[in-house]
Amino acid sequence: MFENMSIEFLQGYWWILVSLLAALLVFLMFVQGGQTLLYSIGKTEEQKKLLVNALGRKWEFTFTTLVTFGGAFFASFPLFYSTSFGGAYWVWMAILFAFVIQAVSYEFRSKPNNLFGSKTYEVFLFLNGLLGTILIGTAVGTFFTGSAFSVNKLNLLNLTGQSNAISQWEGPAHGLEAVLNFTNVALGLAVFFLSRVLGSLYFINNIDNDEIVKRSKKQLLINSGAFLVFFLYFLGAILLKDGFAVDPVTKMISLEPYKYLTNFLAMPVVLIIFLLGVVGVLAGIGLTLFKECTKGIWLSGIGTVLAVLGLFLNVGFNNTAYYPAYNTALAKGSPEALQFMQSSLTIQNSSSSHYTLTAMSYVSLLIPFVLAYIWYAWKSINNEKLSSKELDNEHHTY
Repeated sequence: MFENMSIEFLQGYWWILVSLLAALLVFLMFVQGGQTLLYSIGKTEEQKKLLVNALGRKWEFTFTTLVTFGGAFFASFPLFYSTSFGGAYWVWMAILFAFVIQAVSYEFRSKPNNLFGSKTYEVFLFLNGLLGTILIGTAVGTFFTGSAFSVNKLNLLNLTGQSNAISQWEGPAHGLEAVLNFTNVALGLAVFFLSRVLGSLYFINNIDNDEIVKRSKKQLLINSGAFLVFFLYFLGAILLKDGFAVDPVTKMISLEPYKYLTNFLAMPVVLIIFLLGVVGVLAGIGLTLFKECTKGIWLSGIGTVLAVLGLFLNVGFNNTAYYPAYNTALAKGSPEALQFMQSSLTIQNSSSSHYTLTAMSYVSLLIPFVLAYIWYAWKSINNEKLSSKELDNEHHTY
């Protein structure tokens, strides 16, 4: 079946799968958002224990999705992996560190006589929620604004003994320079506050404690406002900026005014997916705040998946460079800047071979079964709302 498909079809197929994994990851970051709310919502040790254990039942879903997303990106678009992970390594090392301390915290927080005490591990959980969301959002922001790297595939044929790395990062910051562009930071902050919104909705849906529910609604209102400010700023910035367009014939990359707005208009299905996602997020928030609904996490969660999916499809399709090479040290529009942009990555020039994509596509047919298992496991864990009485009867707590 897949072996008869063109490589262009397989490249698009895998970009959709990678985009879907990214969207699921952002939804599952309600765990990170909830971790940053431990002290805002949990005012007693019993309440904090309820919050940590509600999140502890789900944190592995987020971690597994992050690893799967990275693995899928590496296998399907290896040039992105070698360029970003090999060049912007300070950012990815910081993200990795943030998720390592999360795993350690859930493992050791409730251990008797642990070395650092439970409060230290709660601080680690907060740091994971803060750094993990902002850094990932900021890194994804560079998909729209560009990063200072160059690519030369001919280096693979270099037999002189000098460096034969395909990708080179310009400058010593190795990815940290992304924070100097406020559009990137705005997306990072939008992801951070969205994770807190989803975390609040999750607590309302899963914990049987009136005080926690009341404080969660207060945090939901506050963080929803902050999320909208940064999200709308980011959305306006990318829709009104020049984007990185690929000539379908010559494959030359150049700046095109309003490229990402044009992409939405040229791909109405993607625009509908994105708008349905935004409406879903807002509907989940509104029903929870004004209709006493406890199921808002599902509306906002599905909305998050659709909105993020729409953004990734926008930046990857319609002859667009999804990982642009852009050096702010070069004058905009200059021949040097145009030449630098030719290193930008597209789903065509950064993908694996037809054979690799075909083999992976057969493996991808197992995804629906994996999702079904996750859904079953989720429902089994959450048969009833978590309460202090239930925790007292648990043999294992976080």
